[in-house]
Amino acid sequence: MDPRIRNSLAKVAEFYDQRKVGDSGPLGFRRSTDLTTLLACMDRLIQEQVIVPGETAFLDLGCADGRVNLFLSYLVRLSVGIELDEWTLDEYDSLRSQLETMMEKEGLPPPPENVFLFHGDSTDPRLHDSVARRTGLDIESFHLFYTYLVMHDAFAEMLAEKARKDAIFMVYGLHKILPQYPGFRLLRHLSPMEGILAIYQKV
Repeated sequence: MDPRIRNSLAKVAEFYDQRKVGDSGPLGFRRSTDLTTLLACMDRLIQEQVIVPGETAFLDLGCADGRVNLFLSYLVRLSVGIELDEWTLDEYDSLRSQLETMMEKEGLPPPPENVFLFHGDSTDPRLHDSVARRTGLDIESFHLFYTYLVMHDAFAEMLAEKARKDAIFMVYGLHKILPQYPGFRLLRHLSPMEGILAIYQKV
């Protein structure tokens, strides 16, 4: 990976990992991907061509405040996110603005303008139509799908029906028990990457 891109990803990870919500407090039910852990996976994901820099179209099926989308925007061609909770998604613009200020001070490039976020149900075909109209890509056109553990079964069922053959489904939050999804094979030589990220390929 280009050192400048790696430095940018490290700063994005540092920024967002300071803004995680844990097991207590009024938002204790909310979980966030640890971007530092995700960064540790990047070289292997690129080596294995799970991510092809500048070519991969990425869709986060439960993007929360868009942190994974911003993180991967440096590597992928298009970074799309869908979030059901509007109040969570509303944090995106403010956090992105703060991040861009920090990146400018560090002399690092801001996130590319290839991020598109949508409010709604990731399994709703009408929302898929909205994504296609705005981005030019339908569900069948995305190469890489991602979710935190919540609703992974429902998303796998949808992708088994709609995603392209060989599409990758990454599930963050899995460790010792790695579920099987009809229509997908677990890439065992990669999973669980960093002890938390399971990677499946549609067959």
